[in-house]
Amino acid sequence: MLAPRETTSRECRRLDGLWSFALDPHGVGRTEGWWRDPLPGTRQMPVPASFNDLVADAAERDHVGDLWYQRQIIVPAGWQGRRIVLRCDAATHRGTVWIGDDLVSDHYGGYTPFEADVTDRAGYGAPVRVTVCVNNELSMNTIPPGQVETRADGTRSQRTFHDFYNYAGLNRSVWLYSTPTDHVHDVTVRTGFDPGTGMGTLDCEIEVRGKGDTSLILRDADGVEVDRSELGRGSGDRCTLSVPDAHPWRPGSGYLYRLEVWHGEDMYPVSVGIRTVRVQGARLLINGEPFQFRGFGMHEDVPLRGRGHDDARMVRDFALLEWIGANSFRTSHYPYAEEVLDYADRNGIVVIDEAPAVGLHMDLGHMSLAPGARTFVPGAVDDRTLRAHLRAVREMIARDKNHPSVVAWSLANEPDTTDPGAREYFAPVVAQTRSLDPTRPVCFANVAGATPELDTVTDLFDLVCLNRYYGWYVDTGDMVSARANLTEELQAWCDKHAKPIIMSEFGVDAMPGLHSLPAQMWTEEFQRDYLAMSMDVFAEFESVIGELVWNFADFATPQMVHRVGGNRKGVFTRDRQPKSAAHWLRERWRSAAGG
Repeated sequence: MLAPRETTSRECRRLDGLWSFALDPHGVGRTEGWWRDPLPGTRQMPVPASFNDLVADAAERDHVGDLWYQRQIIVPAGWQGRRIVLRCDAATHRGTVWIGDDLVSDHYGGYTPFEADVTDRAGYGAPVRVTVCVNNELSMNTIPPGQVETRADGTRSQRTFHDFYNYAGLNRSVWLYSTPTDHVHDVTVRTGFDPGTGMGTLDCEIEVRGKGDTSLILRDADGVEVDRSELGRGSGDRCTLSVPDAHPWRPGSGYLYRLEVWHGEDMYPVSVGIRTVRVQGARLLINGEPFQFRGFGMHEDVPLRGRGHDDARMVRDFALLEWIGANSFRTSHYPYAEEVLDYADRNGIVVIDEAPAVGLHMDLGHMSLAPGARTFVPGAVDDRTLRAHLRAVREMIARDKNHPSVVAWSLANEPDTTDPGAREYFAPVVAQTRSLDPTRPVCFANVAGATPELDTVTDLFDLVCLNRYYGWYVDTGDMVSARANLTEELQAWCDKHAKPIIMSEFGVDAMPGLHSLPAQMWTEEFQRDYLAMSMDVFAEFESVIGELVWNFADFATPQMVHRVGGNRKGVFTRDRQPKSAAHWLRERWRSAAGG
């Protein structure tokens, strides 16, 4: 799905700001038709933002069910005769949209965009009411899964199988934009690069709607035309553009070309980074060069806004990535706002893009459904869940396929791959991903306990990604045993699979300002020593091509006895200030990068 872009043929308006807002604790809004009139009450809520941390009542913060947003818009009279589109970048986890009294869209999935052609309902030059009902419930048929439970007093609570707070609302921008009636509908670009000759190629697939000629113009970063193709009339076509002496997109150097796709009067621009990604043995190659991941698992999480996208937070996060010497991150555990990927494209940061399939494990620690519970069985993670999972992956790839920063698709976080049903479940997810995009490797984050002899699915994937916490959840506080057991398991993975290994999570909680000598758990010293021990072990294995520390910054979780104000595994605090480990990592990573 093409992101909104302002061009000579397209006009875009963000509908961000304060919207009327109402919680629906009794679930009556849909039956009573709240979209037909002004919402009850006079409360306002900012968009984009999660609603949870902007209220003062505990029951409201943890509200389960529908929450309603509404505002008046005016479609410019000058847009008459054009196609008008209303788009939500994300509604977590279900979004239902009305224009006036008319239902225009209903979308499941909290981290990918959806839109509706509202040309016939625009009411040019006159106010029209837009209402969005967001539902934040998770069930065993959603991705991620969850369960809504009813308490003794009749109120409801949301049980999740993931270890981060279930922030909800209109977490990303809402747009109104216009295009010509005959317009570019979709663009897919797959790039090639020959390091020996310097030749770059763009294999382009164009979908258009309506009549008119279709043509492509490729320009370099200075605006100089490099190549063009005339596709003529029709519903779209394929072509290949050539770029002699191409300037490739590289980690640390986000060089972007501009592809202008014309159809009739419409022009849509696509930023293109010319680069290749492939797995060769136990290495991942970008433009034929081995790449070593140094970075983090992260969260879209910040005080007050929750999971709401914030350009200020984004800029600060990327500044800290540069400061610390990181070159990559994983979008744990959902696709991030597309603005984040745009920024990574421009800054040469490498991204593993992850689907929101977290919590596919019914017997995992404090989130366990029941001791010994099976995961991939009817009534738990079953065919209905699989359909939601496949849809989430399709939408992620459709949105993010043209971003050069994205070098791999992660299809799940910590599923129970020891379950006998795991292979039957994941085989179609992997097959669909390869069919939609054969140019990027496919991975998932393997959970502790799914060791090489017990895991049933890793051979389906291109990369081995391991989440391991020896020294924290296992061998608690015992660095000697942690080192020995981590070494032993890594050796077993190397013996079993000749694939690249990425340590996709490893870390410990540290309370800022807590110190001890000798180092004790929860102190800043223990976090630093743990990272040093782990990375020294990783360095013993050539197959280990990456270390993604968990986590970049502290983040919010549900209330739990072992979560003191959330998850404290960040090397930065939740307000983005460094702990001692951040300074240690900076010395290590910048030295490794030669800077």
